[in-house]
Amino acid sequence: MVRKLGVVLATAALAAIGVAALPGKAEAWWRGGWCCGVHVGVFVPPIVVGPPAYAPPPVYYAPPPRYWVPPHWEGGYWVPGHWA
Repeated sequence: MVRKLGVVLATAALAAIGVAALPGKAEAWWRGGWCCGVHVGVFVPPIVVGPPAYAPPPVYYAPPPRYWVPPHWEGGYWVPGHWA
């Protein structure tokens, strides 16, 4: 019996949280609301529900291709082989 009562109370609490989390107007934080004779608008900040932020994937810049320059003469100087 106690377990069933706990399940009912937990379900009611989750339903109350779900109703409280529903999106409202932007001025909801000062408009507030009355529940059971208690003003809750000042104590509960608004919960903004919207789509998740989207960031495009980072752009991949491939390094420039490297190639082998064989040894050669350049302007009277010997240049050994190297990567360019």
